[in-house]
Amino acid sequence: MAGNGTDAVSFFPHVLREYALVADGERGGLIGPHGELTWMCAPRWDSDAVFSALIGGDGAYAVTPADPRHVWGGYYEPGSLIWRNRWVTTDTVIECREALAFPGDPGRLVLLRQVHAVRGDARMRVILDPRAGFGRHGSQRLARDNGIWSGHSGPLRWRWQGGSRARPRQAAHAQGELLVLDLTVPAGQRHDLVLEIGEGDLGADPPDPGGTWRATEAAWARARPSLEDTIAPRDAQHAWAVLRGLTSAGGGMAAAATMSLPERADVSRNYDYRYAWIRDQAYAGIAAAAAGAPDLLDAATAFVTARLLDDGPHLKPAYTVDGGPVPAERSLNLAGYPGGTDKTGNWVTQQFQLDALGEALQLLASAARADRLGTDGWQAIRTATDAVAKRWTEPDAGIWELDNRCWTHSRLACVAGLRAVAALPPAGNGLGEAATLADAILAETAKTATHADGYWQRCPDDPRPDAALLLPPVRGALPGGDPRTVATVRAVRDHLAEEEYVYRFRHDRRPLGDAEGAFLLCGFIMALAEHQQGNALTAVRYFERNRAACGPPGLLSEEYDVAQRQLRGNFPQAFVHALLLECAARLPGGSDSSG
Repeated sequence: MAGNGTDAVSFFPHVLREYALVADGERGGLIGPHGELTWMCAPRWDSDAVFSALIGGDGAYAVTPADPRHVWGGYYEPGSLIWRNRWVTTDTVIECREALAFPGDPGRLVLLRQVHAVRGDARMRVILDPRAGFGRHGSQRLARDNGIWSGHSGPLRWRWQGGSRARPRQAAHAQGELLVLDLTVPAGQRHDLVLEIGEGDLGADPPDPGGTWRATEAAWARARPSLEDTIAPRDAQHAWAVLRGLTSAGGGMAAAATMSLPERADVSRNYDYRYAWIRDQAYAGIAAAAAGAPDLLDAATAFVTARLLDDGPHLKPAYTVDGGPVPAERSLNLAGYPGGTDKTGNWVTQQFQLDALGEALQLLASAARADRLGTDGWQAIRTATDAVAKRWTEPDAGIWELDNRCWTHSRLACVAGLRAVAALPPAGNGLGEAATLADAILAETAKTATHADGYWQRCPDDPRPDAALLLPPVRGALPGGDPRTVATVRAVRDHLAEEEYVYRFRHDRRPLGDAEGAFLLCGFIMALAEHQQGNALTAVRYFERNRAACGPPGLLSEEYDVAQRQLRGNFPQAFVHALLLECAARLPGGSDSSG
């Protein structure tokens, strides 16, 4: 954090472990340790950001202790994304309760912030600087009516309660105005700030802060499943809350809240993950089924069912959360997060990923076993089965979204999905051909992708092991005791795991951690694989190591830099939290420990 000679403040990026997420299903934001909201898209996940300082844009909404000598902490209220920033200064203790009103309105966000002077008077500096279009549009036409501020930023309108004494200031480095408020909250008291942002009319009546807080608390409490029987109830409940906060009313779940955060510094691996991946939806739904969280299972099932019925064999790997096409990549001409770039959109829309069809079948089978699959869902199963039959011999981009090849994981994911639906009662659903197709795919894959040492290799012309190949046997493609399953677990353990962190595959002769970070997804998959092998203690060790790879807010990214103990990549990553939730339910002592 640094001043620039005016009342404005520039908030520099922090390491990812220091950011907390607030989300309401329709959008989400990251709040840093100084109370700065430096990332949020509005009004939807894939809209342009209105606060984009995280990747070098303009715009921030900060509620910060005026005393620069403060230390930070915080925590989530159990089973929710209601975050409490907490600061200790020289002579005070201050908390700021933060949440997006939940569940969210797709057209309008309502951000609640409540300053609590826990000990001593809380002296705060508040800065509001909404800038739509990734910072291109400063706020204009600021007005104050009955103590409530309003303004325009590009196509967006905003309204702000609680800052009646704020002073407008011309932005020092960009067009438009910002608001600055010096706020003192007497000891023991609270002060509410409520920000609304939307594309259309915000309505005549601003939301009541107390009523909106109560409604948000009640909505989280109603939705929250009981996860006390899992191996890690607190982390399981938190993982559920993250997944729920990323899931829109239409069932689409954003893969992450952010875009363009580097998976590795100084390498062009920076992607936009604000979209809904079919694979991620399947992982989240399967985890929800294992943990007894029907809301997430139903959401994932509905979204994947609709996409299959719409697109059939031409199923895309990813969509916007409302089922639309993912836009192509483009640059925003911003500095980016340090080590990253500023890409928006994603080239995944041009890919075919065969494994998505297999994962979709696994998800729909889980919904059917839970008696939560309707007529459309059964039709989606038949559609996906037909699509696999039509396309399984084609090269595809695979789970890691690389060049088109006959990836072993993609084919085994389809085997697992086909076996799962073939086993569903009643037999009259006409899915007997799924088992025959599974046998054919497995036989051909075994001929071309079994390594001389007995493990599944990545593809016919790539003999390396791949951590993704641990998952299909867990999902039922092969028994745990099959020699190829046993050999694959051993190969990943020997070649891709270090101190219970797991890497995707070996890129070259460099040490694993020099090529890329450990993949937390793979660490949790390894826990499930070891559990399937009957190695209960080892499974728990992998689970414990990987769930601890987070900062105080308990959020996980895709990659983890083991040497520096830093999170890498977009944040928080939904499928990592999904596998954490599944592990918590399935490992010894969990609610579904039988597997």
